[in-house]
Amino acid sequence: MPEPINLIPFFIAAVVLAFTPGPSILYVMARTVAGGRIDGIASTLGAASGGLVHVAISAIGLSAILFASAEAFTLIKYLGAAYLVYLGVRTLQQAQFSLRPLPIQASGGRRVFVEGALTEIFNVKTALFFLAFIPQFVDQSAALMPQFLLLGLICVLFNMLADFTVVFGTTRLLPFLDDSPRAARNMNRGAGSIMIGLGAFVAFDQGRQ
Repeated sequence: MPEPINLIPFFIAAVVLAFTPGPSILYVMARTVAGGRIDGIASTLGAASGGLVHVAISAIGLSAILFASAEAFTLIKYLGAAYLVYLGVRTLQQAQFSLRPLPIQASGGRRVFVEGALTEIFNVKTALFFLAFIPQFVDQSAALMPQFLLLGLICVLFNMLADFTVVFGTTRLLPFLDDSPRAARNMNRGAGSIMIGLGAFVAFDQGRQ
């Protein structure tokens, strides 16, 4: 199990990032607008299934890396910290743009589920995020794979909760994005700052070891 002191910042970062307006939330929102609640739920479950695939691949791959070389795993953590900073900067830069879902036509629940799963599975950014985010919170002295799976599952569950919130609150969230762009942008700025701070903290903390 990860150390309790690591779980507190993990939960904070995971919740904030899950509920920050971004491509995933806008996609689920667009699906809900186009096909109703059923399509929204299907897209959420599909995206979560794709996320679980990334979690499993990350757990297997990173565990193998540590088994082969502790130094290589440390390098992965440094690269992950740098990537989190990069994502934070990009999020801050994109906060100035309008957050509106693109128009999507209704497709039917089963098709939307498969589409959502495949979209998430082949999303390189999702894979890189899991590779960058989860290793920052594991305890290298304990079994790694169960930790990766647990933390990854928590991330997927938070993302699902955020997406379901969007599905059942779309009629309220659409006017929010239209009438309160400043609030949505501020959420993105906050998420970007958290990612930058997290990456910098991890790099500094590792430098003291």
